[in-house]
Amino acid sequence: MAKTLQIAADRAHDDTKSVLPAEVVRGVYIENPPGAEALKLMHLLIGKAGGRMAEDVRHELRLADIKKIDGMRNHSRATLRKLFIELAGAVIVFDDTEAQCEIIGGFLDRARLDYRHEVSDDLLVAWWFGGAFREMAEKSCHWAIMDRQTVFALSSKYSILLFQHIASLVNLDHVTSRTFTVSELRALLGVPDGKMERWNDVNRFALKPAIAEINQTSRMTLTATPRKIGRTVASVTIAWEEKPLEAKKEARRELDGSKVGRKSRRDGMAEAPVRVFPKTGGITYSPHWIEIKRAAGCNKDNGLIAADFRRFCDAKGISLDAHNIEELFSSFCAKVGHV
Repeated sequence: MAKTLQIAADRAHDDTKSVLPAEVVRGVYIENPPGAEALKLMHLLIGKAGGRMAEDVRHELRLADIKKIDGMRNHSRATLRKLFIELAGAVIVFDDTEAQCEIIGGFLDRARLDYRHEVSDDLLVAWWFGGAFREMAEKSCHWAIMDRQTVFALSSKYSILLFQHIASLVNLDHVTSRTFTVSELRALLGVPDGKMERWNDVNRFALKPAIAEINQTSRMTLTATPRKIGRTVASVTIAWEEKPLEAKKEARRELDGSKVGRKSRRDGMAEAPVRVFPKTGGITYSPHWIEIKRAAGCNKDNGLIAADFRRFCDAKGISLDAHNIEELFSSFCAKVGHV
């Protein structure tokens, strides 16, 4: 048994941690990068499979057990179906520099939602991992041990992807930082081509919020140092260190407490002003929302994109003053793209 599978098997009964192959958490999504909720489901599926993640077998989990987890309490057959579709469509590539080959493939082969007893919340979720993932897991000798509570508390895919990548590096001897080119960092964060093409946009909308959220809810403190060639940012060094005991306790209190006001506390404000998406009309006279749309690489008419987004929120039951309304609008615009 490869080392990663042994570590995962040894921790099979630890519901607070998930062991993921480093090949997966350091992989780059080249097509259809999953969103935050789909990534959380991925962590749960791998954690549930444990040391059997490399086997071509059926894995099972009940919806009632999923709904016991903070950060996943509101799931239903409809929401799980959407997330499994996301995971099934994601294509990941891992460049094995030692073997001098690239592994390209999907995370999932298929999933099954058995709803015969759905009325009693006894939905049975079954899944089979894809061949590329199973190959990565079987050969893996490096791993990331992830704190599940932190993963499920993170609100964006940028935070989760950065957190899992750094978690795979923290236990390497004498390694406390890594330097990425801007293009490598964009790929790591799952930023699609054509979106956030300027460094300032990547930094403002992806990297800075991700680091702030990780620093608030995890055992680590991350910093990012851009390095310029002339006036252009050519690379970014991400450094990390283990928090002192008292800071770890503060992060734990944050995780154990209510998530209401978490962003306000992260931003250093007792109570942050609520950003509300316009209830009527377009966003032509709203520079803040126009900037988010532009950074997401969307060129749809300001009136049409606003109306479409309001319909999306209404269908999903999302309030226009939701705490993450800006992130939701950015993600919505990114999916619309150029029209």
